[in-house]
Amino acid sequence: MYNPKSSKAAEFIDDTEIRATLRYAEENRVNAALIDGILRKARERKGLDHREASVLLACALPEQNVALLGLAREIKQAFYGNRIVLFAPLYLSNYCINGCVYCPYQCHNKTIPRRKLSQPEIAREVAALQDMGHKRLALETGEHPLYNPLEYVLESLETIYSVKHRNGAIRRANVNIAATTVEAYRKLRDAGIGTYILFQETYHRETYEQLHPTGPKSDYAWHTEAMDRAMQGGVEDVGLGVLFGLKRYKYEFTALLMHAEHLEAAFGVGPHTVSVPRVKFADGVNPGDFKGALSDEAFAKVIACIRLAVPYTGMIISTREGAELRARALALGVSQLSGGSRTSVGGYAVGEEAAAAAQDTEQFEVSDHRTLDEVVRWLMELGYIPSFCTACYRQGRTGDRFMQLVKTNQIQNCCHSNALMTLEEFLLDYASPATRQLGERLIESEIGHIPLEKMRRLVQTHLVQIKAGERDFRV
Repeated sequence: MYNPKSSKAAEFIDDTEIRATLRYAEENRVNAALIDGILRKARERKGLDHREASVLLACALPEQNVALLGLAREIKQAFYGNRIVLFAPLYLSNYCINGCVYCPYQCHNKTIPRRKLSQPEIAREVAALQDMGHKRLALETGEHPLYNPLEYVLESLETIYSVKHRNGAIRRANVNIAATTVEAYRKLRDAGIGTYILFQETYHRETYEQLHPTGPKSDYAWHTEAMDRAMQGGVEDVGLGVLFGLKRYKYEFTALLMHAEHLEAAFGVGPHTVSVPRVKFADGVNPGDFKGALSDEAFAKVIACIRLAVPYTGMIISTREGAELRARALALGVSQLSGGSRTSVGGYAVGEEAAAAAQDTEQFEVSDHRTLDEVVRWLMELGYIPSFCTACYRQGRTGDRFMQLVKTNQIQNCCHSNALMTLEEFLLDYASPATRQLGERLIESEIGHIPLEKMRRLVQTHLVQIKAGERDFRV
């Protein structure tokens, strides 16, 4: 029976409730009165439950769908303004003992080269990322007790935070590793991780077990209950996500929102982020082999409905998607994206010839090949402020403290200012002349939008100090 407060995966991700929700949504896909009422509730910016959001996702009324997309844009702007946070993935190792059939890292794939970075190699990767301008990373590694034990991840975090190359520094390292124990999560917290990210891939249990036939990840409950253990271990920010395209997307959408509701009910704080990856081509992986493919139109609507349902959460889209779709996703709800990404092990600190070899270890094909500088300039041309801010994490504004600031719209008092200051750092240290020129004009115009005069004067002072060579101001 469905129970969002339960600690059991089968109860907070209840298949019977999901199927009942999908039937209800389908029955009401042209119920204008009901849909208009749900849109009115969404306009209050306090979110929707999984059943209400599923009705909107199923909506087949053109007028209401236009209103839905427009409302998603309004809510995104209200909570996150025109700031877009940038990050890059850092792949440490592709050794893995799981048999996940959608992933080229799976243990049965004998064609992909296996590689694990040493600590000196990690330091070189971090220096290369810093030379691009990155301040925020997402660590990725396969699950393997011999090659990738927890101690390796902890040592790697220490290395990452220790590298201070020129004016560069990694200020926040999020971690995407396999489900583990409460004690291990406690150690990750003590090592200074930002968000713990774990994709469910699919919430449909039968499909999950078919796609994960061997390895520790084959245990559906262990994997699905990982966020509970992370929070019990003191990790205050967690990130959810499914791999759209594996199973019927409406099922996954409903279950994803139920997981968010469970975290709110059980711990008083929902997911810090929700990621929306889609299955892509990779070594031995063809998206056409799976039955859950969704069109760009459906994908865009999923993003908009997630924004209406959980307006407070950060939403992430990666370089799995191309520039055109990413631009649309940004307008509808996405607030974070990767730039200049490599999904191979050791893909950043290499020359051209070595880069080709490193590409053989890619987890998936990248659709957006632009450099970070090009992505930053593109964002500004679209009217966004590229942000490298990590202030909330470093100021202790995490978990329920961060969510309270977001839900009351007070976070803008911090984030807008920090975005401008970190953008100035990027422009001075890493940007091309064209990007710098555009960025300086943007900062000058955006200073006037800082609502508090005292904050505005402080930012202006810090911008002068940054131009004089000082770094790392935050409010």
